[in-house]
Amino acid sequence: MQPHTHNAGCHHEHTGIFGKNTELVFSLICGALLLTAYLLDKITPQSGYILYLCIAAYFFGGYFALTEAVEKIRQGGFEIDFLMLVAAAGAAVLGKWTEGALLLFLFSLGHSLEHYAMNKARNSIRALGNLTPKTALVKRNGKTEDIPVEQLETGDIILVKPHNKIPADGLVIRGKSSVDQAAITGESIPADKFPTEDGEQLPDFAGIPGANKVFTGTVNGNGALEVKVLKRSEDSTISRLVAMVSEAESKQSPTQQFTKKFERVFVPSVIVLVILLCFAFLVIDEPFSASFYRAMTVLVAASPCALAISTPSAVLSGVARAARSGVLIKGGKALENLGSLSAIAFDKTGTLTRGEPRITNLVTLDGADRTGFLSCLLAVEKQSDHLLARAIVSGITEELAPDIIKNTPEASGIEAIQGKGIKAIYAGETVYIGNPALFGEDPGMTIPGPVLKKVTTFQEEGHTTMIVNKGGVFTGILTLMDTPRESAGKTLAQLRKNGIRKMIMLTGDHQKVADSIAAQIGLTDAYGDLLPEDKVEAIKKLRREESRIAMVGDGVNDAPAMAHSTVGIAMGAAGSDVALETADIALMNDRLEKLPFIIGLSRTSKRIIRQNLWISLGMVLFLVPSAIIGFTGIGPTVALHEGSTLLVVINALRLLAYKDERG
Repeated sequence: MQPHTHNAGCHHEHTGIFGKNTELVFSLICGALLLTAYLLDKITPQSGYILYLCIAAYFFGGYFALTEAVEKIRQGGFEIDFLMLVAAAGAAVLGKWTEGALLLFLFSLGHSLEHYAMNKARNSIRALGNLTPKTALVKRNGKTEDIPVEQLETGDIILVKPHNKIPADGLVIRGKSSVDQAAITGESIPADKFPTEDGEQLPDFAGIPGANKVFTGTVNGNGALEVKVLKRSEDSTISRLVAMVSEAESKQSPTQQFTKKFERVFVPSVIVLVILLCFAFLVIDEPFSASFYRAMTVLVAASPCALAISTPSAVLSGVARAARSGVLIKGGKALENLGSLSAIAFDKTGTLTRGEPRITNLVTLDGADRTGFLSCLLAVEKQSDHLLARAIVSGITEELAPDIIKNTPEASGIEAIQGKGIKAIYAGETVYIGNPALFGEDPGMTIPGPVLKKVTTFQEEGHTTMIVNKGGVFTGILTLMDTPRESAGKTLAQLRKNGIRKMIMLTGDHQKVADSIAAQIGLTDAYGDLLPEDKVEAIKKLRREESRIAMVGDGVNDAPAMAHSTVGIAMGAAGSDVALETADIALMNDRLEKLPFIIGLSRTSKRIIRQNLWISLGMVLFLVPSAIIGFTGIGPTVALHEGSTLLVVINALRLLAYKDERG
């Protein structure tokens, strides 16, 4: 028969005639009866009522422990708390009714307070589930009706009034507003939402720009919105989040696995020791009652309740604290592993960088007029839908005055030259914009040496470089680059302070681009020109060198590399099913600066788990020998035993108050 312990300690949560507090009320009744019996014994020692009061105290103090022990035995399991009941029954057999009642009082009080504390951690998780509104205002067949959110179908159009909770994940099709997304992403600043230009072409929720989509349970601001439902209530991001955080309790950490193995050996050993101690009177000169009392005290001393709850309580609190800041940690294993990292590998695009090119240099040549140069660029690039063209238009629009933009003539005769650039007619002259290869074919357009030198310098620094030729004259150089996030340098410096020795970037971009970004933000290494399978090989190599490494990416194209790392961390996972599934840890927004927070939280969790193990094992190591030599009786033993159980839970609950300094 296998000894059995619960994930969250020695008892299940109970309800009864006093609701969730029934166990606590029963415990207090037990204490009141015990106190009355004690006082009565002082006043009239021979009173027959003392026994009846103690029997009543036994009932209220042992009721929950007994019902659970019986249920476990019926299932073929073994409840550690059964040892406590045997000890209390043993005290009664010896006529020590008040000691037995004291044992049950302290035991039931300790566990009811422990449940209260553990439920505090669980309620942080349950609170996420309560964010979803119960009903939604839906437009169907020309009518607007209020229906339960469970009845919403994909494609329904729902109305969200100002300051109301959003009832479904979906696409904004009418109205503008700012939405408080703190419940999902942990962001304290509301996000602006606008209607999408073409909702029909965006069926994939994950691919919709953040400004056009909304999440269940977030709070609408001042504007009314019309939203097209893209996910049913059970598939919404918040539902997935709650389910995954709840499952996190069952995913055991290495320490939990160790304590389970330890208990499997420890509990049967205790039972054997207790049976042997019952026969100590055969070896030493003492009555059977003294041997039996000692054995019962050892039973109480050795019950590993504090050990059973020490790790789950810390894991639960850590996971709940992270969820409150928009970080999903999938269980104790991920939490503990994260706390022992020495290296982190990052995907480049969208993780360390903005994920979109920006103008980095605008250089005019041969005394060309800067405003004229920019106007020409704007007119030509406006006609192209290329990603780089959009970045150029956006950058120049920020620089030029609105009246100049308004008066800029249109370019015509646009012709894309595959892989090289673009040709157009502007202000009656032919304009070429493109890379050096565009000008290599025409002998009349040879790039002058000084210009070529400048271009080569920019390229070596990792910039995408274009040259502009208007009417046969080279008028300027334009460079673009996927620039680092503003927070990247600061975040990496913070991670270094947190003890991360190696920070590596893995990218499919050119090695020069990788080196340039690495130099700007302070990475230790940068590996460029990598295909997805090369990233996996790079992670395997790093694992051999560092043993524990995290991979940070978007959780979609980085999934294989994440799977081979110790911990996979997905950024911007809100709304992305793939990211939520593949990553061990998911940052619901894409704020890189959350990384030091979660690593700090996991390191603190690891430290608290270690402290809890020392407290629980230390108490057993002190109490068992003390009970064997008769140094402590049942009363003090149970007080210290329950005290240690409460201490580890309270210690673990400190994680709920862990501060995220970066907000």
